[in-house]
Amino acid sequence: MPSLSLLSHRLFRVVLLLSLAVSAQADDRKPVSLETVTLSRSQDALLVNGTLVADRAARLSASVSGLVSKLLVDIGDQVEAGAALIELDAELNRLELQRARANYQQQQATLADARRRLEEANSLVARRSIAASEVRSLESEVQVAESSLAASQAEMARQQALIKRHTLRAPFSGVISAKLSEVGEWVTPGTTVFELVGSDTLHADFAVPQRYFPQLSGDTAIDVWLADQNDPNNAMSAKITAIVPVNDPTARTFTVRASIDEKGLTPGMAINGRLRMLSADARPTVPRDALLQDSQGNVTVWLAEGDGDDLVARRKVVKVASGQSPQASVLEGLSSGDRVVVRGNESLRDGDKLRVVD
Repeated sequence: MPSLSLLSHRLFRVVLLLSLAVSAQADDRKPVSLETVTLSRSQDALLVNGTLVADRAARLSASVSGLVSKLLVDIGDQVEAGAALIELDAELNRLELQRARANYQQQQATLADARRRLEEANSLVARRSIAASEVRSLESEVQVAESSLAASQAEMARQQALIKRHTLRAPFSGVISAKLSEVGEWVTPGTTVFELVGSDTLHADFAVPQRYFPQLSGDTAIDVWLADQNDPNNAMSAKITAIVPVNDPTARTFTVRASIDEKGLTPGMAINGRLRMLSADARPTVPRDALLQDSQGNVTVWLAEGDGDDLVARRKVVKVASGQSPQASVLEGLSSGDRVVVRGNESLRDGDKLRVVD
């Protein structure tokens, strides 16, 4: 027969278990922590694709027609501003220049003779040994000779300019990216013979969807990196230098240009960018800990509905903006003032009673 002490111990255990069961039934609420949804302008991260372009690029052509006699550079050559690139056959123009010089010298002699005769006539006027009309005639001869000399001088300068134009020179420093002519070809003004690309300063041109135009400015932060690296953590230093307010009607995009201060890059490289800009309007924001993702890829939060101690969990599907910041910007599904569960939300079910803890 059990002793009295053993019966007392068993009775105590039964009373304790009953007490714990009653306590559990009295408070079956799930402990959670809540945060209130607020409105703020979040930072949007927009990924864009672009191309490196040179600060200066030109299709070069001769300013006069002529036969190519010398090619002084080839594709890939680095040239300085003013360097000769191509020479055209200028033999006929050099002959014309010789004739113009000879004519100029002849006009100089004619003018000198006319001035001499006019001086002699003027010395005879005082003695009335020459008619006034003859003096006026000599004065006219001097004026005609001066005009002829000026015309011959202009013709000589014209022939010199034409000969100079038979040599095509680089308008700026850069790299010859294309050679479109050979020795023996006849070229005319407007026909491209070389393509020259400046390599000192590079820009990245990005096509940005038109809906983001109001959110961008010269102060918008941008990160850029080479497309083949695909690593935003190795972003290069860049700054927006131009926002072209002209929309492409086919792609519905506009161009954003960013300058890049980086060596080892060449025009034409594919490049990626990340624009970090504030959202156009204030949006509901919640801690990222409040977000859960189900097996279908839906992003959900748990709302705490009710007042005081009568709080109930309700599942809500939301749409959030991309980003990695601690605060998530909610595009759809929440309003300012909603209370969301940020801790204790992993095992909740719709309709669970909630108990707020710190």
